[in-house]
Amino acid sequence: MKRSAHRVVITGLGLATPIGHSLDAVSAALQQGRHGIVTMPGWADIGQLDTRLAGEIRDLDLSGWPRKKVRSMGRVARLATYATDRAIEDAGIETDSLQSERVGLAFGSTHGSSSALELFCRRLFEKTSLEGLSSNSYLQFMSHTCAANLAQFYGIRGRVISTCSACVSAAQAIGSGYEAVASGIQDVMLCGGAEEMHFVHAGVFSILFATSNGYNDRPGESPRPFDKARDGLVIGEGAGAVVLETYERATQRGAHIHGEILGYGTNCDGTHVTSPSVAGMAGAMRLSLADAQLPPEKIDYINAHGTATTIGDVCESRATFEVLGKEIPFGSTKAFTGHTLGACGAIEVGFCIAMMRDKFLAPSRNLVEVDPECAPLGYVMGDPRPARPAITMTNNFAFGGINTSLILGKV
Repeated sequence: MKRSAHRVVITGLGLATPIGHSLDAVSAALQQGRHGIVTMPGWADIGQLDTRLAGEIRDLDLSGWPRKKVRSMGRVARLATYATDRAIEDAGIETDSLQSERVGLAFGSTHGSSSALELFCRRLFEKTSLEGLSSNSYLQFMSHTCAANLAQFYGIRGRVISTCSACVSAAQAIGSGYEAVASGIQDVMLCGGAEEMHFVHAGVFSILFATSNGYNDRPGESPRPFDKARDGLVIGEGAGAVVLETYERATQRGAHIHGEILGYGTNCDGTHVTSPSVAGMAGAMRLSLADAQLPPEKIDYINAHGTATTIGDVCESRATFEVLGKEIPFGSTKAFTGHTLGACGAIEVGFCIAMMRDKFLAPSRNLVEVDPECAPLGYVMGDPRPARPAITMTNNFAFGGINTSLILGKV
């Protein structure tokens, strides 16, 4: 039996990505093949960091808010605020109405602001003194900085959930919000994830030999999810936010509905901190299908986690094949943006909404020859594919063996 008492719909969407900051902009980029991968010349000064590629946002003004409202925010929280502002505006909700015990928030990132943490530690360790350190520093780099700052910014009175769970942070936030609204605990949830650009993120994956470095002089050719010539992931930054509410509430107030969350599944491999598990990934997909009460053949498109790592892509493709078979269209949009870590789950929900609205399937950019080690799925390659996807699945997986799967549908 489906546990949900209420239908949960998306009435607001906000985006800040390397390929655009609105649904129209990202839809156009996905259809026109425009990516946001650039070269980061400054990274050459960091010893042993072999990658020079990133999906960076270079055209977004994150100023204009009252200083008192944002002085405790680093870049990651400001990106989160930008996306959430856009989502609230898109939903047609007055900000004063958010200050209710029936309105909650779920938001995540891999951790807090890395640039704020770097500044704090450099000053502290160079001087071995607290002299000159700002009282707001910790608030900018604390792990739940996005959720805490957003809650204060909007005066949230309902439940606040911080989902700092690496690459599933945003997906778990949306899933948690969905469960809160579906069960009747909250009427509205603001949900999403954010990540800021910093060399430490690239460094973490470089130490794990997981970053792309063979295309440093050709940023347009990497990352290459599921491609035989892939050589690792590309770090990206951005934010995504959604407004979730009951279908009844949305229709009563005449809100535009982008889509419905039909199912959500999350689990843990319980086996290894960094090595993916086919069984765990497959289990999350089965949970979301069961929650949605849908057979696999009802899924029109699968937005893969697809980071372009050697082991990750192989395991994900095999898990997907095990659950859904080879006929369902399958692709990764991370070749357009890079891996936006804690933000990717929400951003990719936005991409799925764009595809359902504008009747196309985005290709896995740079996928020229599928790695024979990957399962034989219906990879979307080459040009965008005209289609009418009505039900899409978007999957994300993280360190710690944490897996998520969301199923979205048109209303």
